[in-house]
Amino acid sequence: MGRATLQSIADEVGVSRMTISNAFSRPEKLSADLRTRILAVAEKQGYAGPDPAARALARGRTGTVGLLVTGRLGDNVRDAVGTQFLVAVADALSDHGLALTLIVAGVGSDVVPARDVPMDGALVYVSEPGSPDVEWLRKRELPLVTIDQDPLPGVPSINVDDLAGARAAAQHLLDLGHRRIGTLNLDPVSPPSLERARGWAQAFATTEVEVVEVVTPFRPPEAAYTAAVRLLSAADRPTAVLCYSDAYAAQALRAAESLGLRVPDDVSVVGFDDGPLAASLSPALTTVAQDVTEKGRLAVTRLLEVTAARAADASTSPASASAAPTSTAPRTVMATSLVVRDSTAPPPAQVRPARAQADS
Repeated sequence: MGRATLQSIADEVGVSRMTISNAFSRPEKLSADLRTRILAVAEKQGYAGPDPAARALARGRTGTVGLLVTGRLGDNVRDAVGTQFLVAVADALSDHGLALTLIVAGVGSDVVPARDVPMDGALVYVSEPGSPDVEWLRKRELPLVTIDQDPLPGVPSINVDDLAGARAAAQHLLDLGHRRIGTLNLDPVSPPSLERARGWAQAFATTEVEVVEVVTPFRPPEAAYTAAVRLLSAADRPTAVLCYSDAYAAQALRAAESLGLRVPDDVSVVGFDDGPLAASLSPALTTVAQDVTEKGRLAVTRLLEVTAARAADASTSPASASAAPTSTAPRTVMATSLVVRDSTAPPPAQVRPARAQADS
């Protein structure tokens, strides 16, 4: 038998090629019995279905949503919070019969994924400010939603209340009596890191406190560890450290241990995120909780709303279907909460010096 086609299936079933096509693309146009018979013949002939590219062209949609991230997938899944968000997005899309395509920023020469990969819309999750990849997505006039980014004109955004969460974390340390506090923040800056720094500063403005600021890149993990060692090995080291994330806090705990410092007896450590890592650390981490799973679900919901609104506009006024978005769009700011565990305590009555050199 030759290669299975719509025509070969139509000949065997005794219907038109259009009927066979509808069995795959528009099943509601056929009776259940006829569609079952067509699919059985297609399976017998080894027919896998219409060409996906041709089907997408005919439908005007691909059935997939892009997720723009910076760095390779291996880099992102090392971060438990990033993995949690990725899973939440994939599950939410799957509930609507949609697939997820990972779009890696800043890669490609002949092929630029943000410019060239077919998709029905995109979620902008981790990207550098002014990213050309975001500009490509906007030039394509795709439905977009940004997450943890500075809002873009006409693009719905999902943000965490980083400022309030960071302020609560800093106030917790002040209430415990800490007056020399270190901060371990992200470099280069991102919207969350800027807001968290602002939140810390707002709490510090109400009390006389000495702040030691250190910044470090997220990758490799050793960078945060090295920065934490530098911070905690100083002669006048802080009695507490506020960290950009739980991942940074984990490196601060590791640095303290390598310097012979006890947490929280000698130094308190606070994270941000309350991902799976926080409660598993020893001591369990005091941190700021955000609902990462809900953030992913909500991002997908917003994107589907934008897509549906455009489809409705296209049905009433085709000329406006691909028009640029308006300057206003919904912005959702998700609440955070402080979770106090075992990594924070009042400052020691006497600061005990760290070991002169960290263990390798």
